[in-house]
Amino acid sequence: MPAPISVIVPTLNAAPQLQACLAALMEGVEAGLIAELIVTDGGSTDETRVLAEAWGANFCEGPASRGGQLRRGCDMARGQWLLILHADTVLAPGWTAAVDAHLWQARAGYFALRFDHGGRFVAGWANLRARFLGLPYGDQGLLIRRTLYDAVGGYQDIPLMEDVAMARALSGQLQALDGVAVTSAAKYRHQGWIRRGARNLWTLLRYLSGADTQALARAYRRER
Repeated sequence: MPAPISVIVPTLNAAPQLQACLAALMEGVEAGLIAELIVTDGGSTDETRVLAEAWGANFCEGPASRGGQLRRGCDMARGQWLLILHADTVLAPGWTAAVDAHLWQARAGYFALRFDHGGRFVAGWANLRARFLGLPYGDQGLLIRRTLYDAVGGYQDIPLMEDVAMARALSGQLQALDGVAVTSAAKYRHQGWIRRGARNLWTLLRYLSGADTQALARAYRRER
């Protein structure tokens, strides 16, 4: 049986983080789960492309917009399942068992979140939000059957909150996986856990209230 999963990773000047993300995926290659890796870039000026191609990835490039980048990458994918990961997310060892067990499910899956340095409270809130509100963020990954992805219309070509838009489209069709996604805490440590957490919550509330995603993205970039 051919490997069922296409992995899609959006990037923008992600070379420093990408190595660890891709190295963790080798467990899936060895388990016969990963058919292809697609790195969908938004115009990197660092070594992202060189690194991606060194790992055997198919590389596509276009305007920098995570929703648009993910849509392009998923359009390229040939697998029966899509696994979407952020470039600064590393799947914890043993993740293949959780994914393999889920491939018999109709619903989409996401991983429990953990930070690489600290942030237990923030990760705990994220996991509660995902489980009880059905709103996992992109740093928790998304494992979704291709047919379900197509049925909900795929990722919206928006610069911010594409993961929340997808989660809302998948309402009632999301399930927690018995695996962990370890994401970088660098931005939280730089900006402060409380400040960044509050900013993220405020951005989410504005989005859910109907704010324009272009305006949200501009404000988000100003506050980095």
